[in-house]
Amino acid sequence: MKQLITVLVALIATVSSAGAQYAPQIPVESVPDFFRLPAGVNFGEVPAVAVNSQGHVFVFSRSNPTGGGPAYGIHAAQLFEFSPSGDFIREHGRGLYAWAFVHGLRIDAKDDIWTVDKGSNMVIRMNPEGRVVWVFGRKAESSSEGARPIERRNPPAAPQDGRFREPTDVAFDSQGNIYVSDGYINSRVAKYDTNGDWVMSWGEPGTGPGQLRTPHSIAIDKDDNVYVGDRSNARIQVFDKSGNFLRMFSVATPIAPGSTAVNGTTPTDLTDIGGNGAPNSMCIPPGSDVIFVGESTFPGRIIKATLQGEVLGVIGNAGRMLGEFSGVHGLACPSEDVLFAAETSNSRVQKLILNP
Repeated sequence: MKQLITVLVALIATVSSAGAQYAPQIPVESVPDFFRLPAGVNFGEVPAVAVNSQGHVFVFSRSNPTGGGPAYGIHAAQLFEFSPSGDFIREHGRGLYAWAFVHGLRIDAKDDIWTVDKGSNMVIRMNPEGRVVWVFGRKAESSSEGARPIERRNPPAAPQDGRFREPTDVAFDSQGNIYVSDGYINSRVAKYDTNGDWVMSWGEPGTGPGQLRTPHSIAIDKDDNVYVGDRSNARIQVFDKSGNFLRMFSVATPIAPGSTAVNGTTPTDLTDIGGNGAPNSMCIPPGSDVIFVGESTFPGRIIKATLQGEVLGVIGNAGRMLGEFSGVHGLACPSEDVLFAAETSNSRVQKLILNP
């Protein structure tokens, strides 16, 4: 049966419709019911997932253990740790001041846990036991007169060194320097050294080379090149670790019929989809020459490409079933054969085994 499915997938991938040449579908197994949460506990929207060197899986969920509260401005942040087999271990940082509306999560070479919160404009480093070690950025004081949401001015106010406005993700080079994609408003990359001291930033709002529109994810390869998921420009830009522009590419690839949007109306014209290949999330397996790119709610796929941007294949499409996706907001890839996909619209994380 597995051989038959593989043959059918290969045939579908080579059939063209209206001149479109579809990228091959990568065979994948989604492990059912992998995560075992405590009784009565559920994931909310899941924007991020990460795996440490011991194989423990960390899931950042937009959920609230206290329950209740208004839809606007509600605290939405829980960080769960699971064993390599999916058993619940513990929750980290319950009620942490820095958490409001979680966005990004990464694990560094020392197994320290890094969280990125879009709502509080803060990045937090925890040790493997969940103790806060470093704090970057600062949220507005709730006691301040006229406290209100961040204003999205056009053009935006000038960014400030050491402060973020709706940051999205974090990455590390081989020396331990820190890179934050900052984010929805500042549209830049912020760099800190191994001591946590500010070094520099690069990027500004725009569509030209080196300019960014919602840098939504960030990853670093084995040669310390920095890949920035320039989501609203539907491209990936590559820089050296000093911020010098190297190249950019798109992983947009024709959308096969049959995808169904989880939220909203499914487009009828699949040839003009703004989210096609737009990097909602990214990960590069350790030492690898490939990158995995998660799209938003539609087309909803995960795209595998070389680090030069050649599309090698796609995983899944939009939908609710296992092996389908909606809003792959976070990706963790401990190897080229195992992925964890965090989905906002489906409120879950899937463990994926490629080419089972």
